[in-house]
Amino acid sequence: MLITINLNGKKIVDDVSADTLLIDFVRAHGCKSVKRGCETANCGLCTVFMDEKPILSCSMLAARASGHSVTTLEGLQDEAAEFGAFIADQGAEQCGFCNPGFIMNALALFREKEYPTEEEIKEYLAGNLCRCTGYEGQLRGILAFLAWKKQKEEGKA
Repeated sequence: MLITINLNGKKIVDDVSADTLLIDFVRAHGCKSVKRGCETANCGLCTVFMDEKPILSCSMLAARASGHSVTTLEGLQDEAAEFGAFIADQGAEQCGFCNPGFIMNALALFREKEYPTEEEIKEYLAGNLCRCTGYEGQLRGILAFLAWKKQKEEGKA
């Protein structure tokens, strides 16, 4: 089946089988940040944006994404690098396996709520799996990023 997906700003036309998952499609097209974790839509490692909304690519057929825009971490490098540094500063990326999905979901949160509360952050990111840390480092990193962002906007950073 022939599908067309705008992947990270580039039009991709490909012939895929009807059962091809979106995760396999994006990885086949060089987006290695999208990872397989649980394959049950429970860990957040496969998060991508489809039409600017976060989705789990392990539970969507590539054919359903045809005609849509799909963005992976590779397509958000500048935005991700700025935020990712705060996660790294807190030592919250011990093995780094969960980082792409975690960063994608955090960026989605920031787009939805410019300055979320700590409780909103915890709730929004509850579906992300990290086997190395207790999520406290990620939470500290997010809070530090938000504080820095606010200072920057006020002209103090």
